[in-house]
Amino acid sequence: MPESLTVTEVVRHFADYVNRVVYRRESFVLVRGNKPVAELRPLPAGKRLGDLPGLLDSLPRLTPTEADAFAADLEDAREDLARTEVRDPWPS
Repeated sequence: MPESLTVTEVVRHFADYVNRVVYRRESFVLVRGNKPVAELRPLPAGKRLGDLPGLLDSLPRLTPTEADAFAADLEDAREDLARTEVRDPWPS
């Protein structure tokens, strides 16, 4: 649960609270007149799902020769896996 702070307290020590958000990943609920009015929290890290198509388009592509070699490697791995005996790593 984020810590509740008055808006006045945050204004007086704004840089300190921003640093706590940035470096400690803390969150705060800002209160005015005993009512929650805002939140001070870290932004989510990483990429948004909407960025995925652009990210995928930016990746390098396999040449046809590389793609064929990769497909052959996958097929070999599947055949090896099919021949491998499955064992319980935590036998009773």
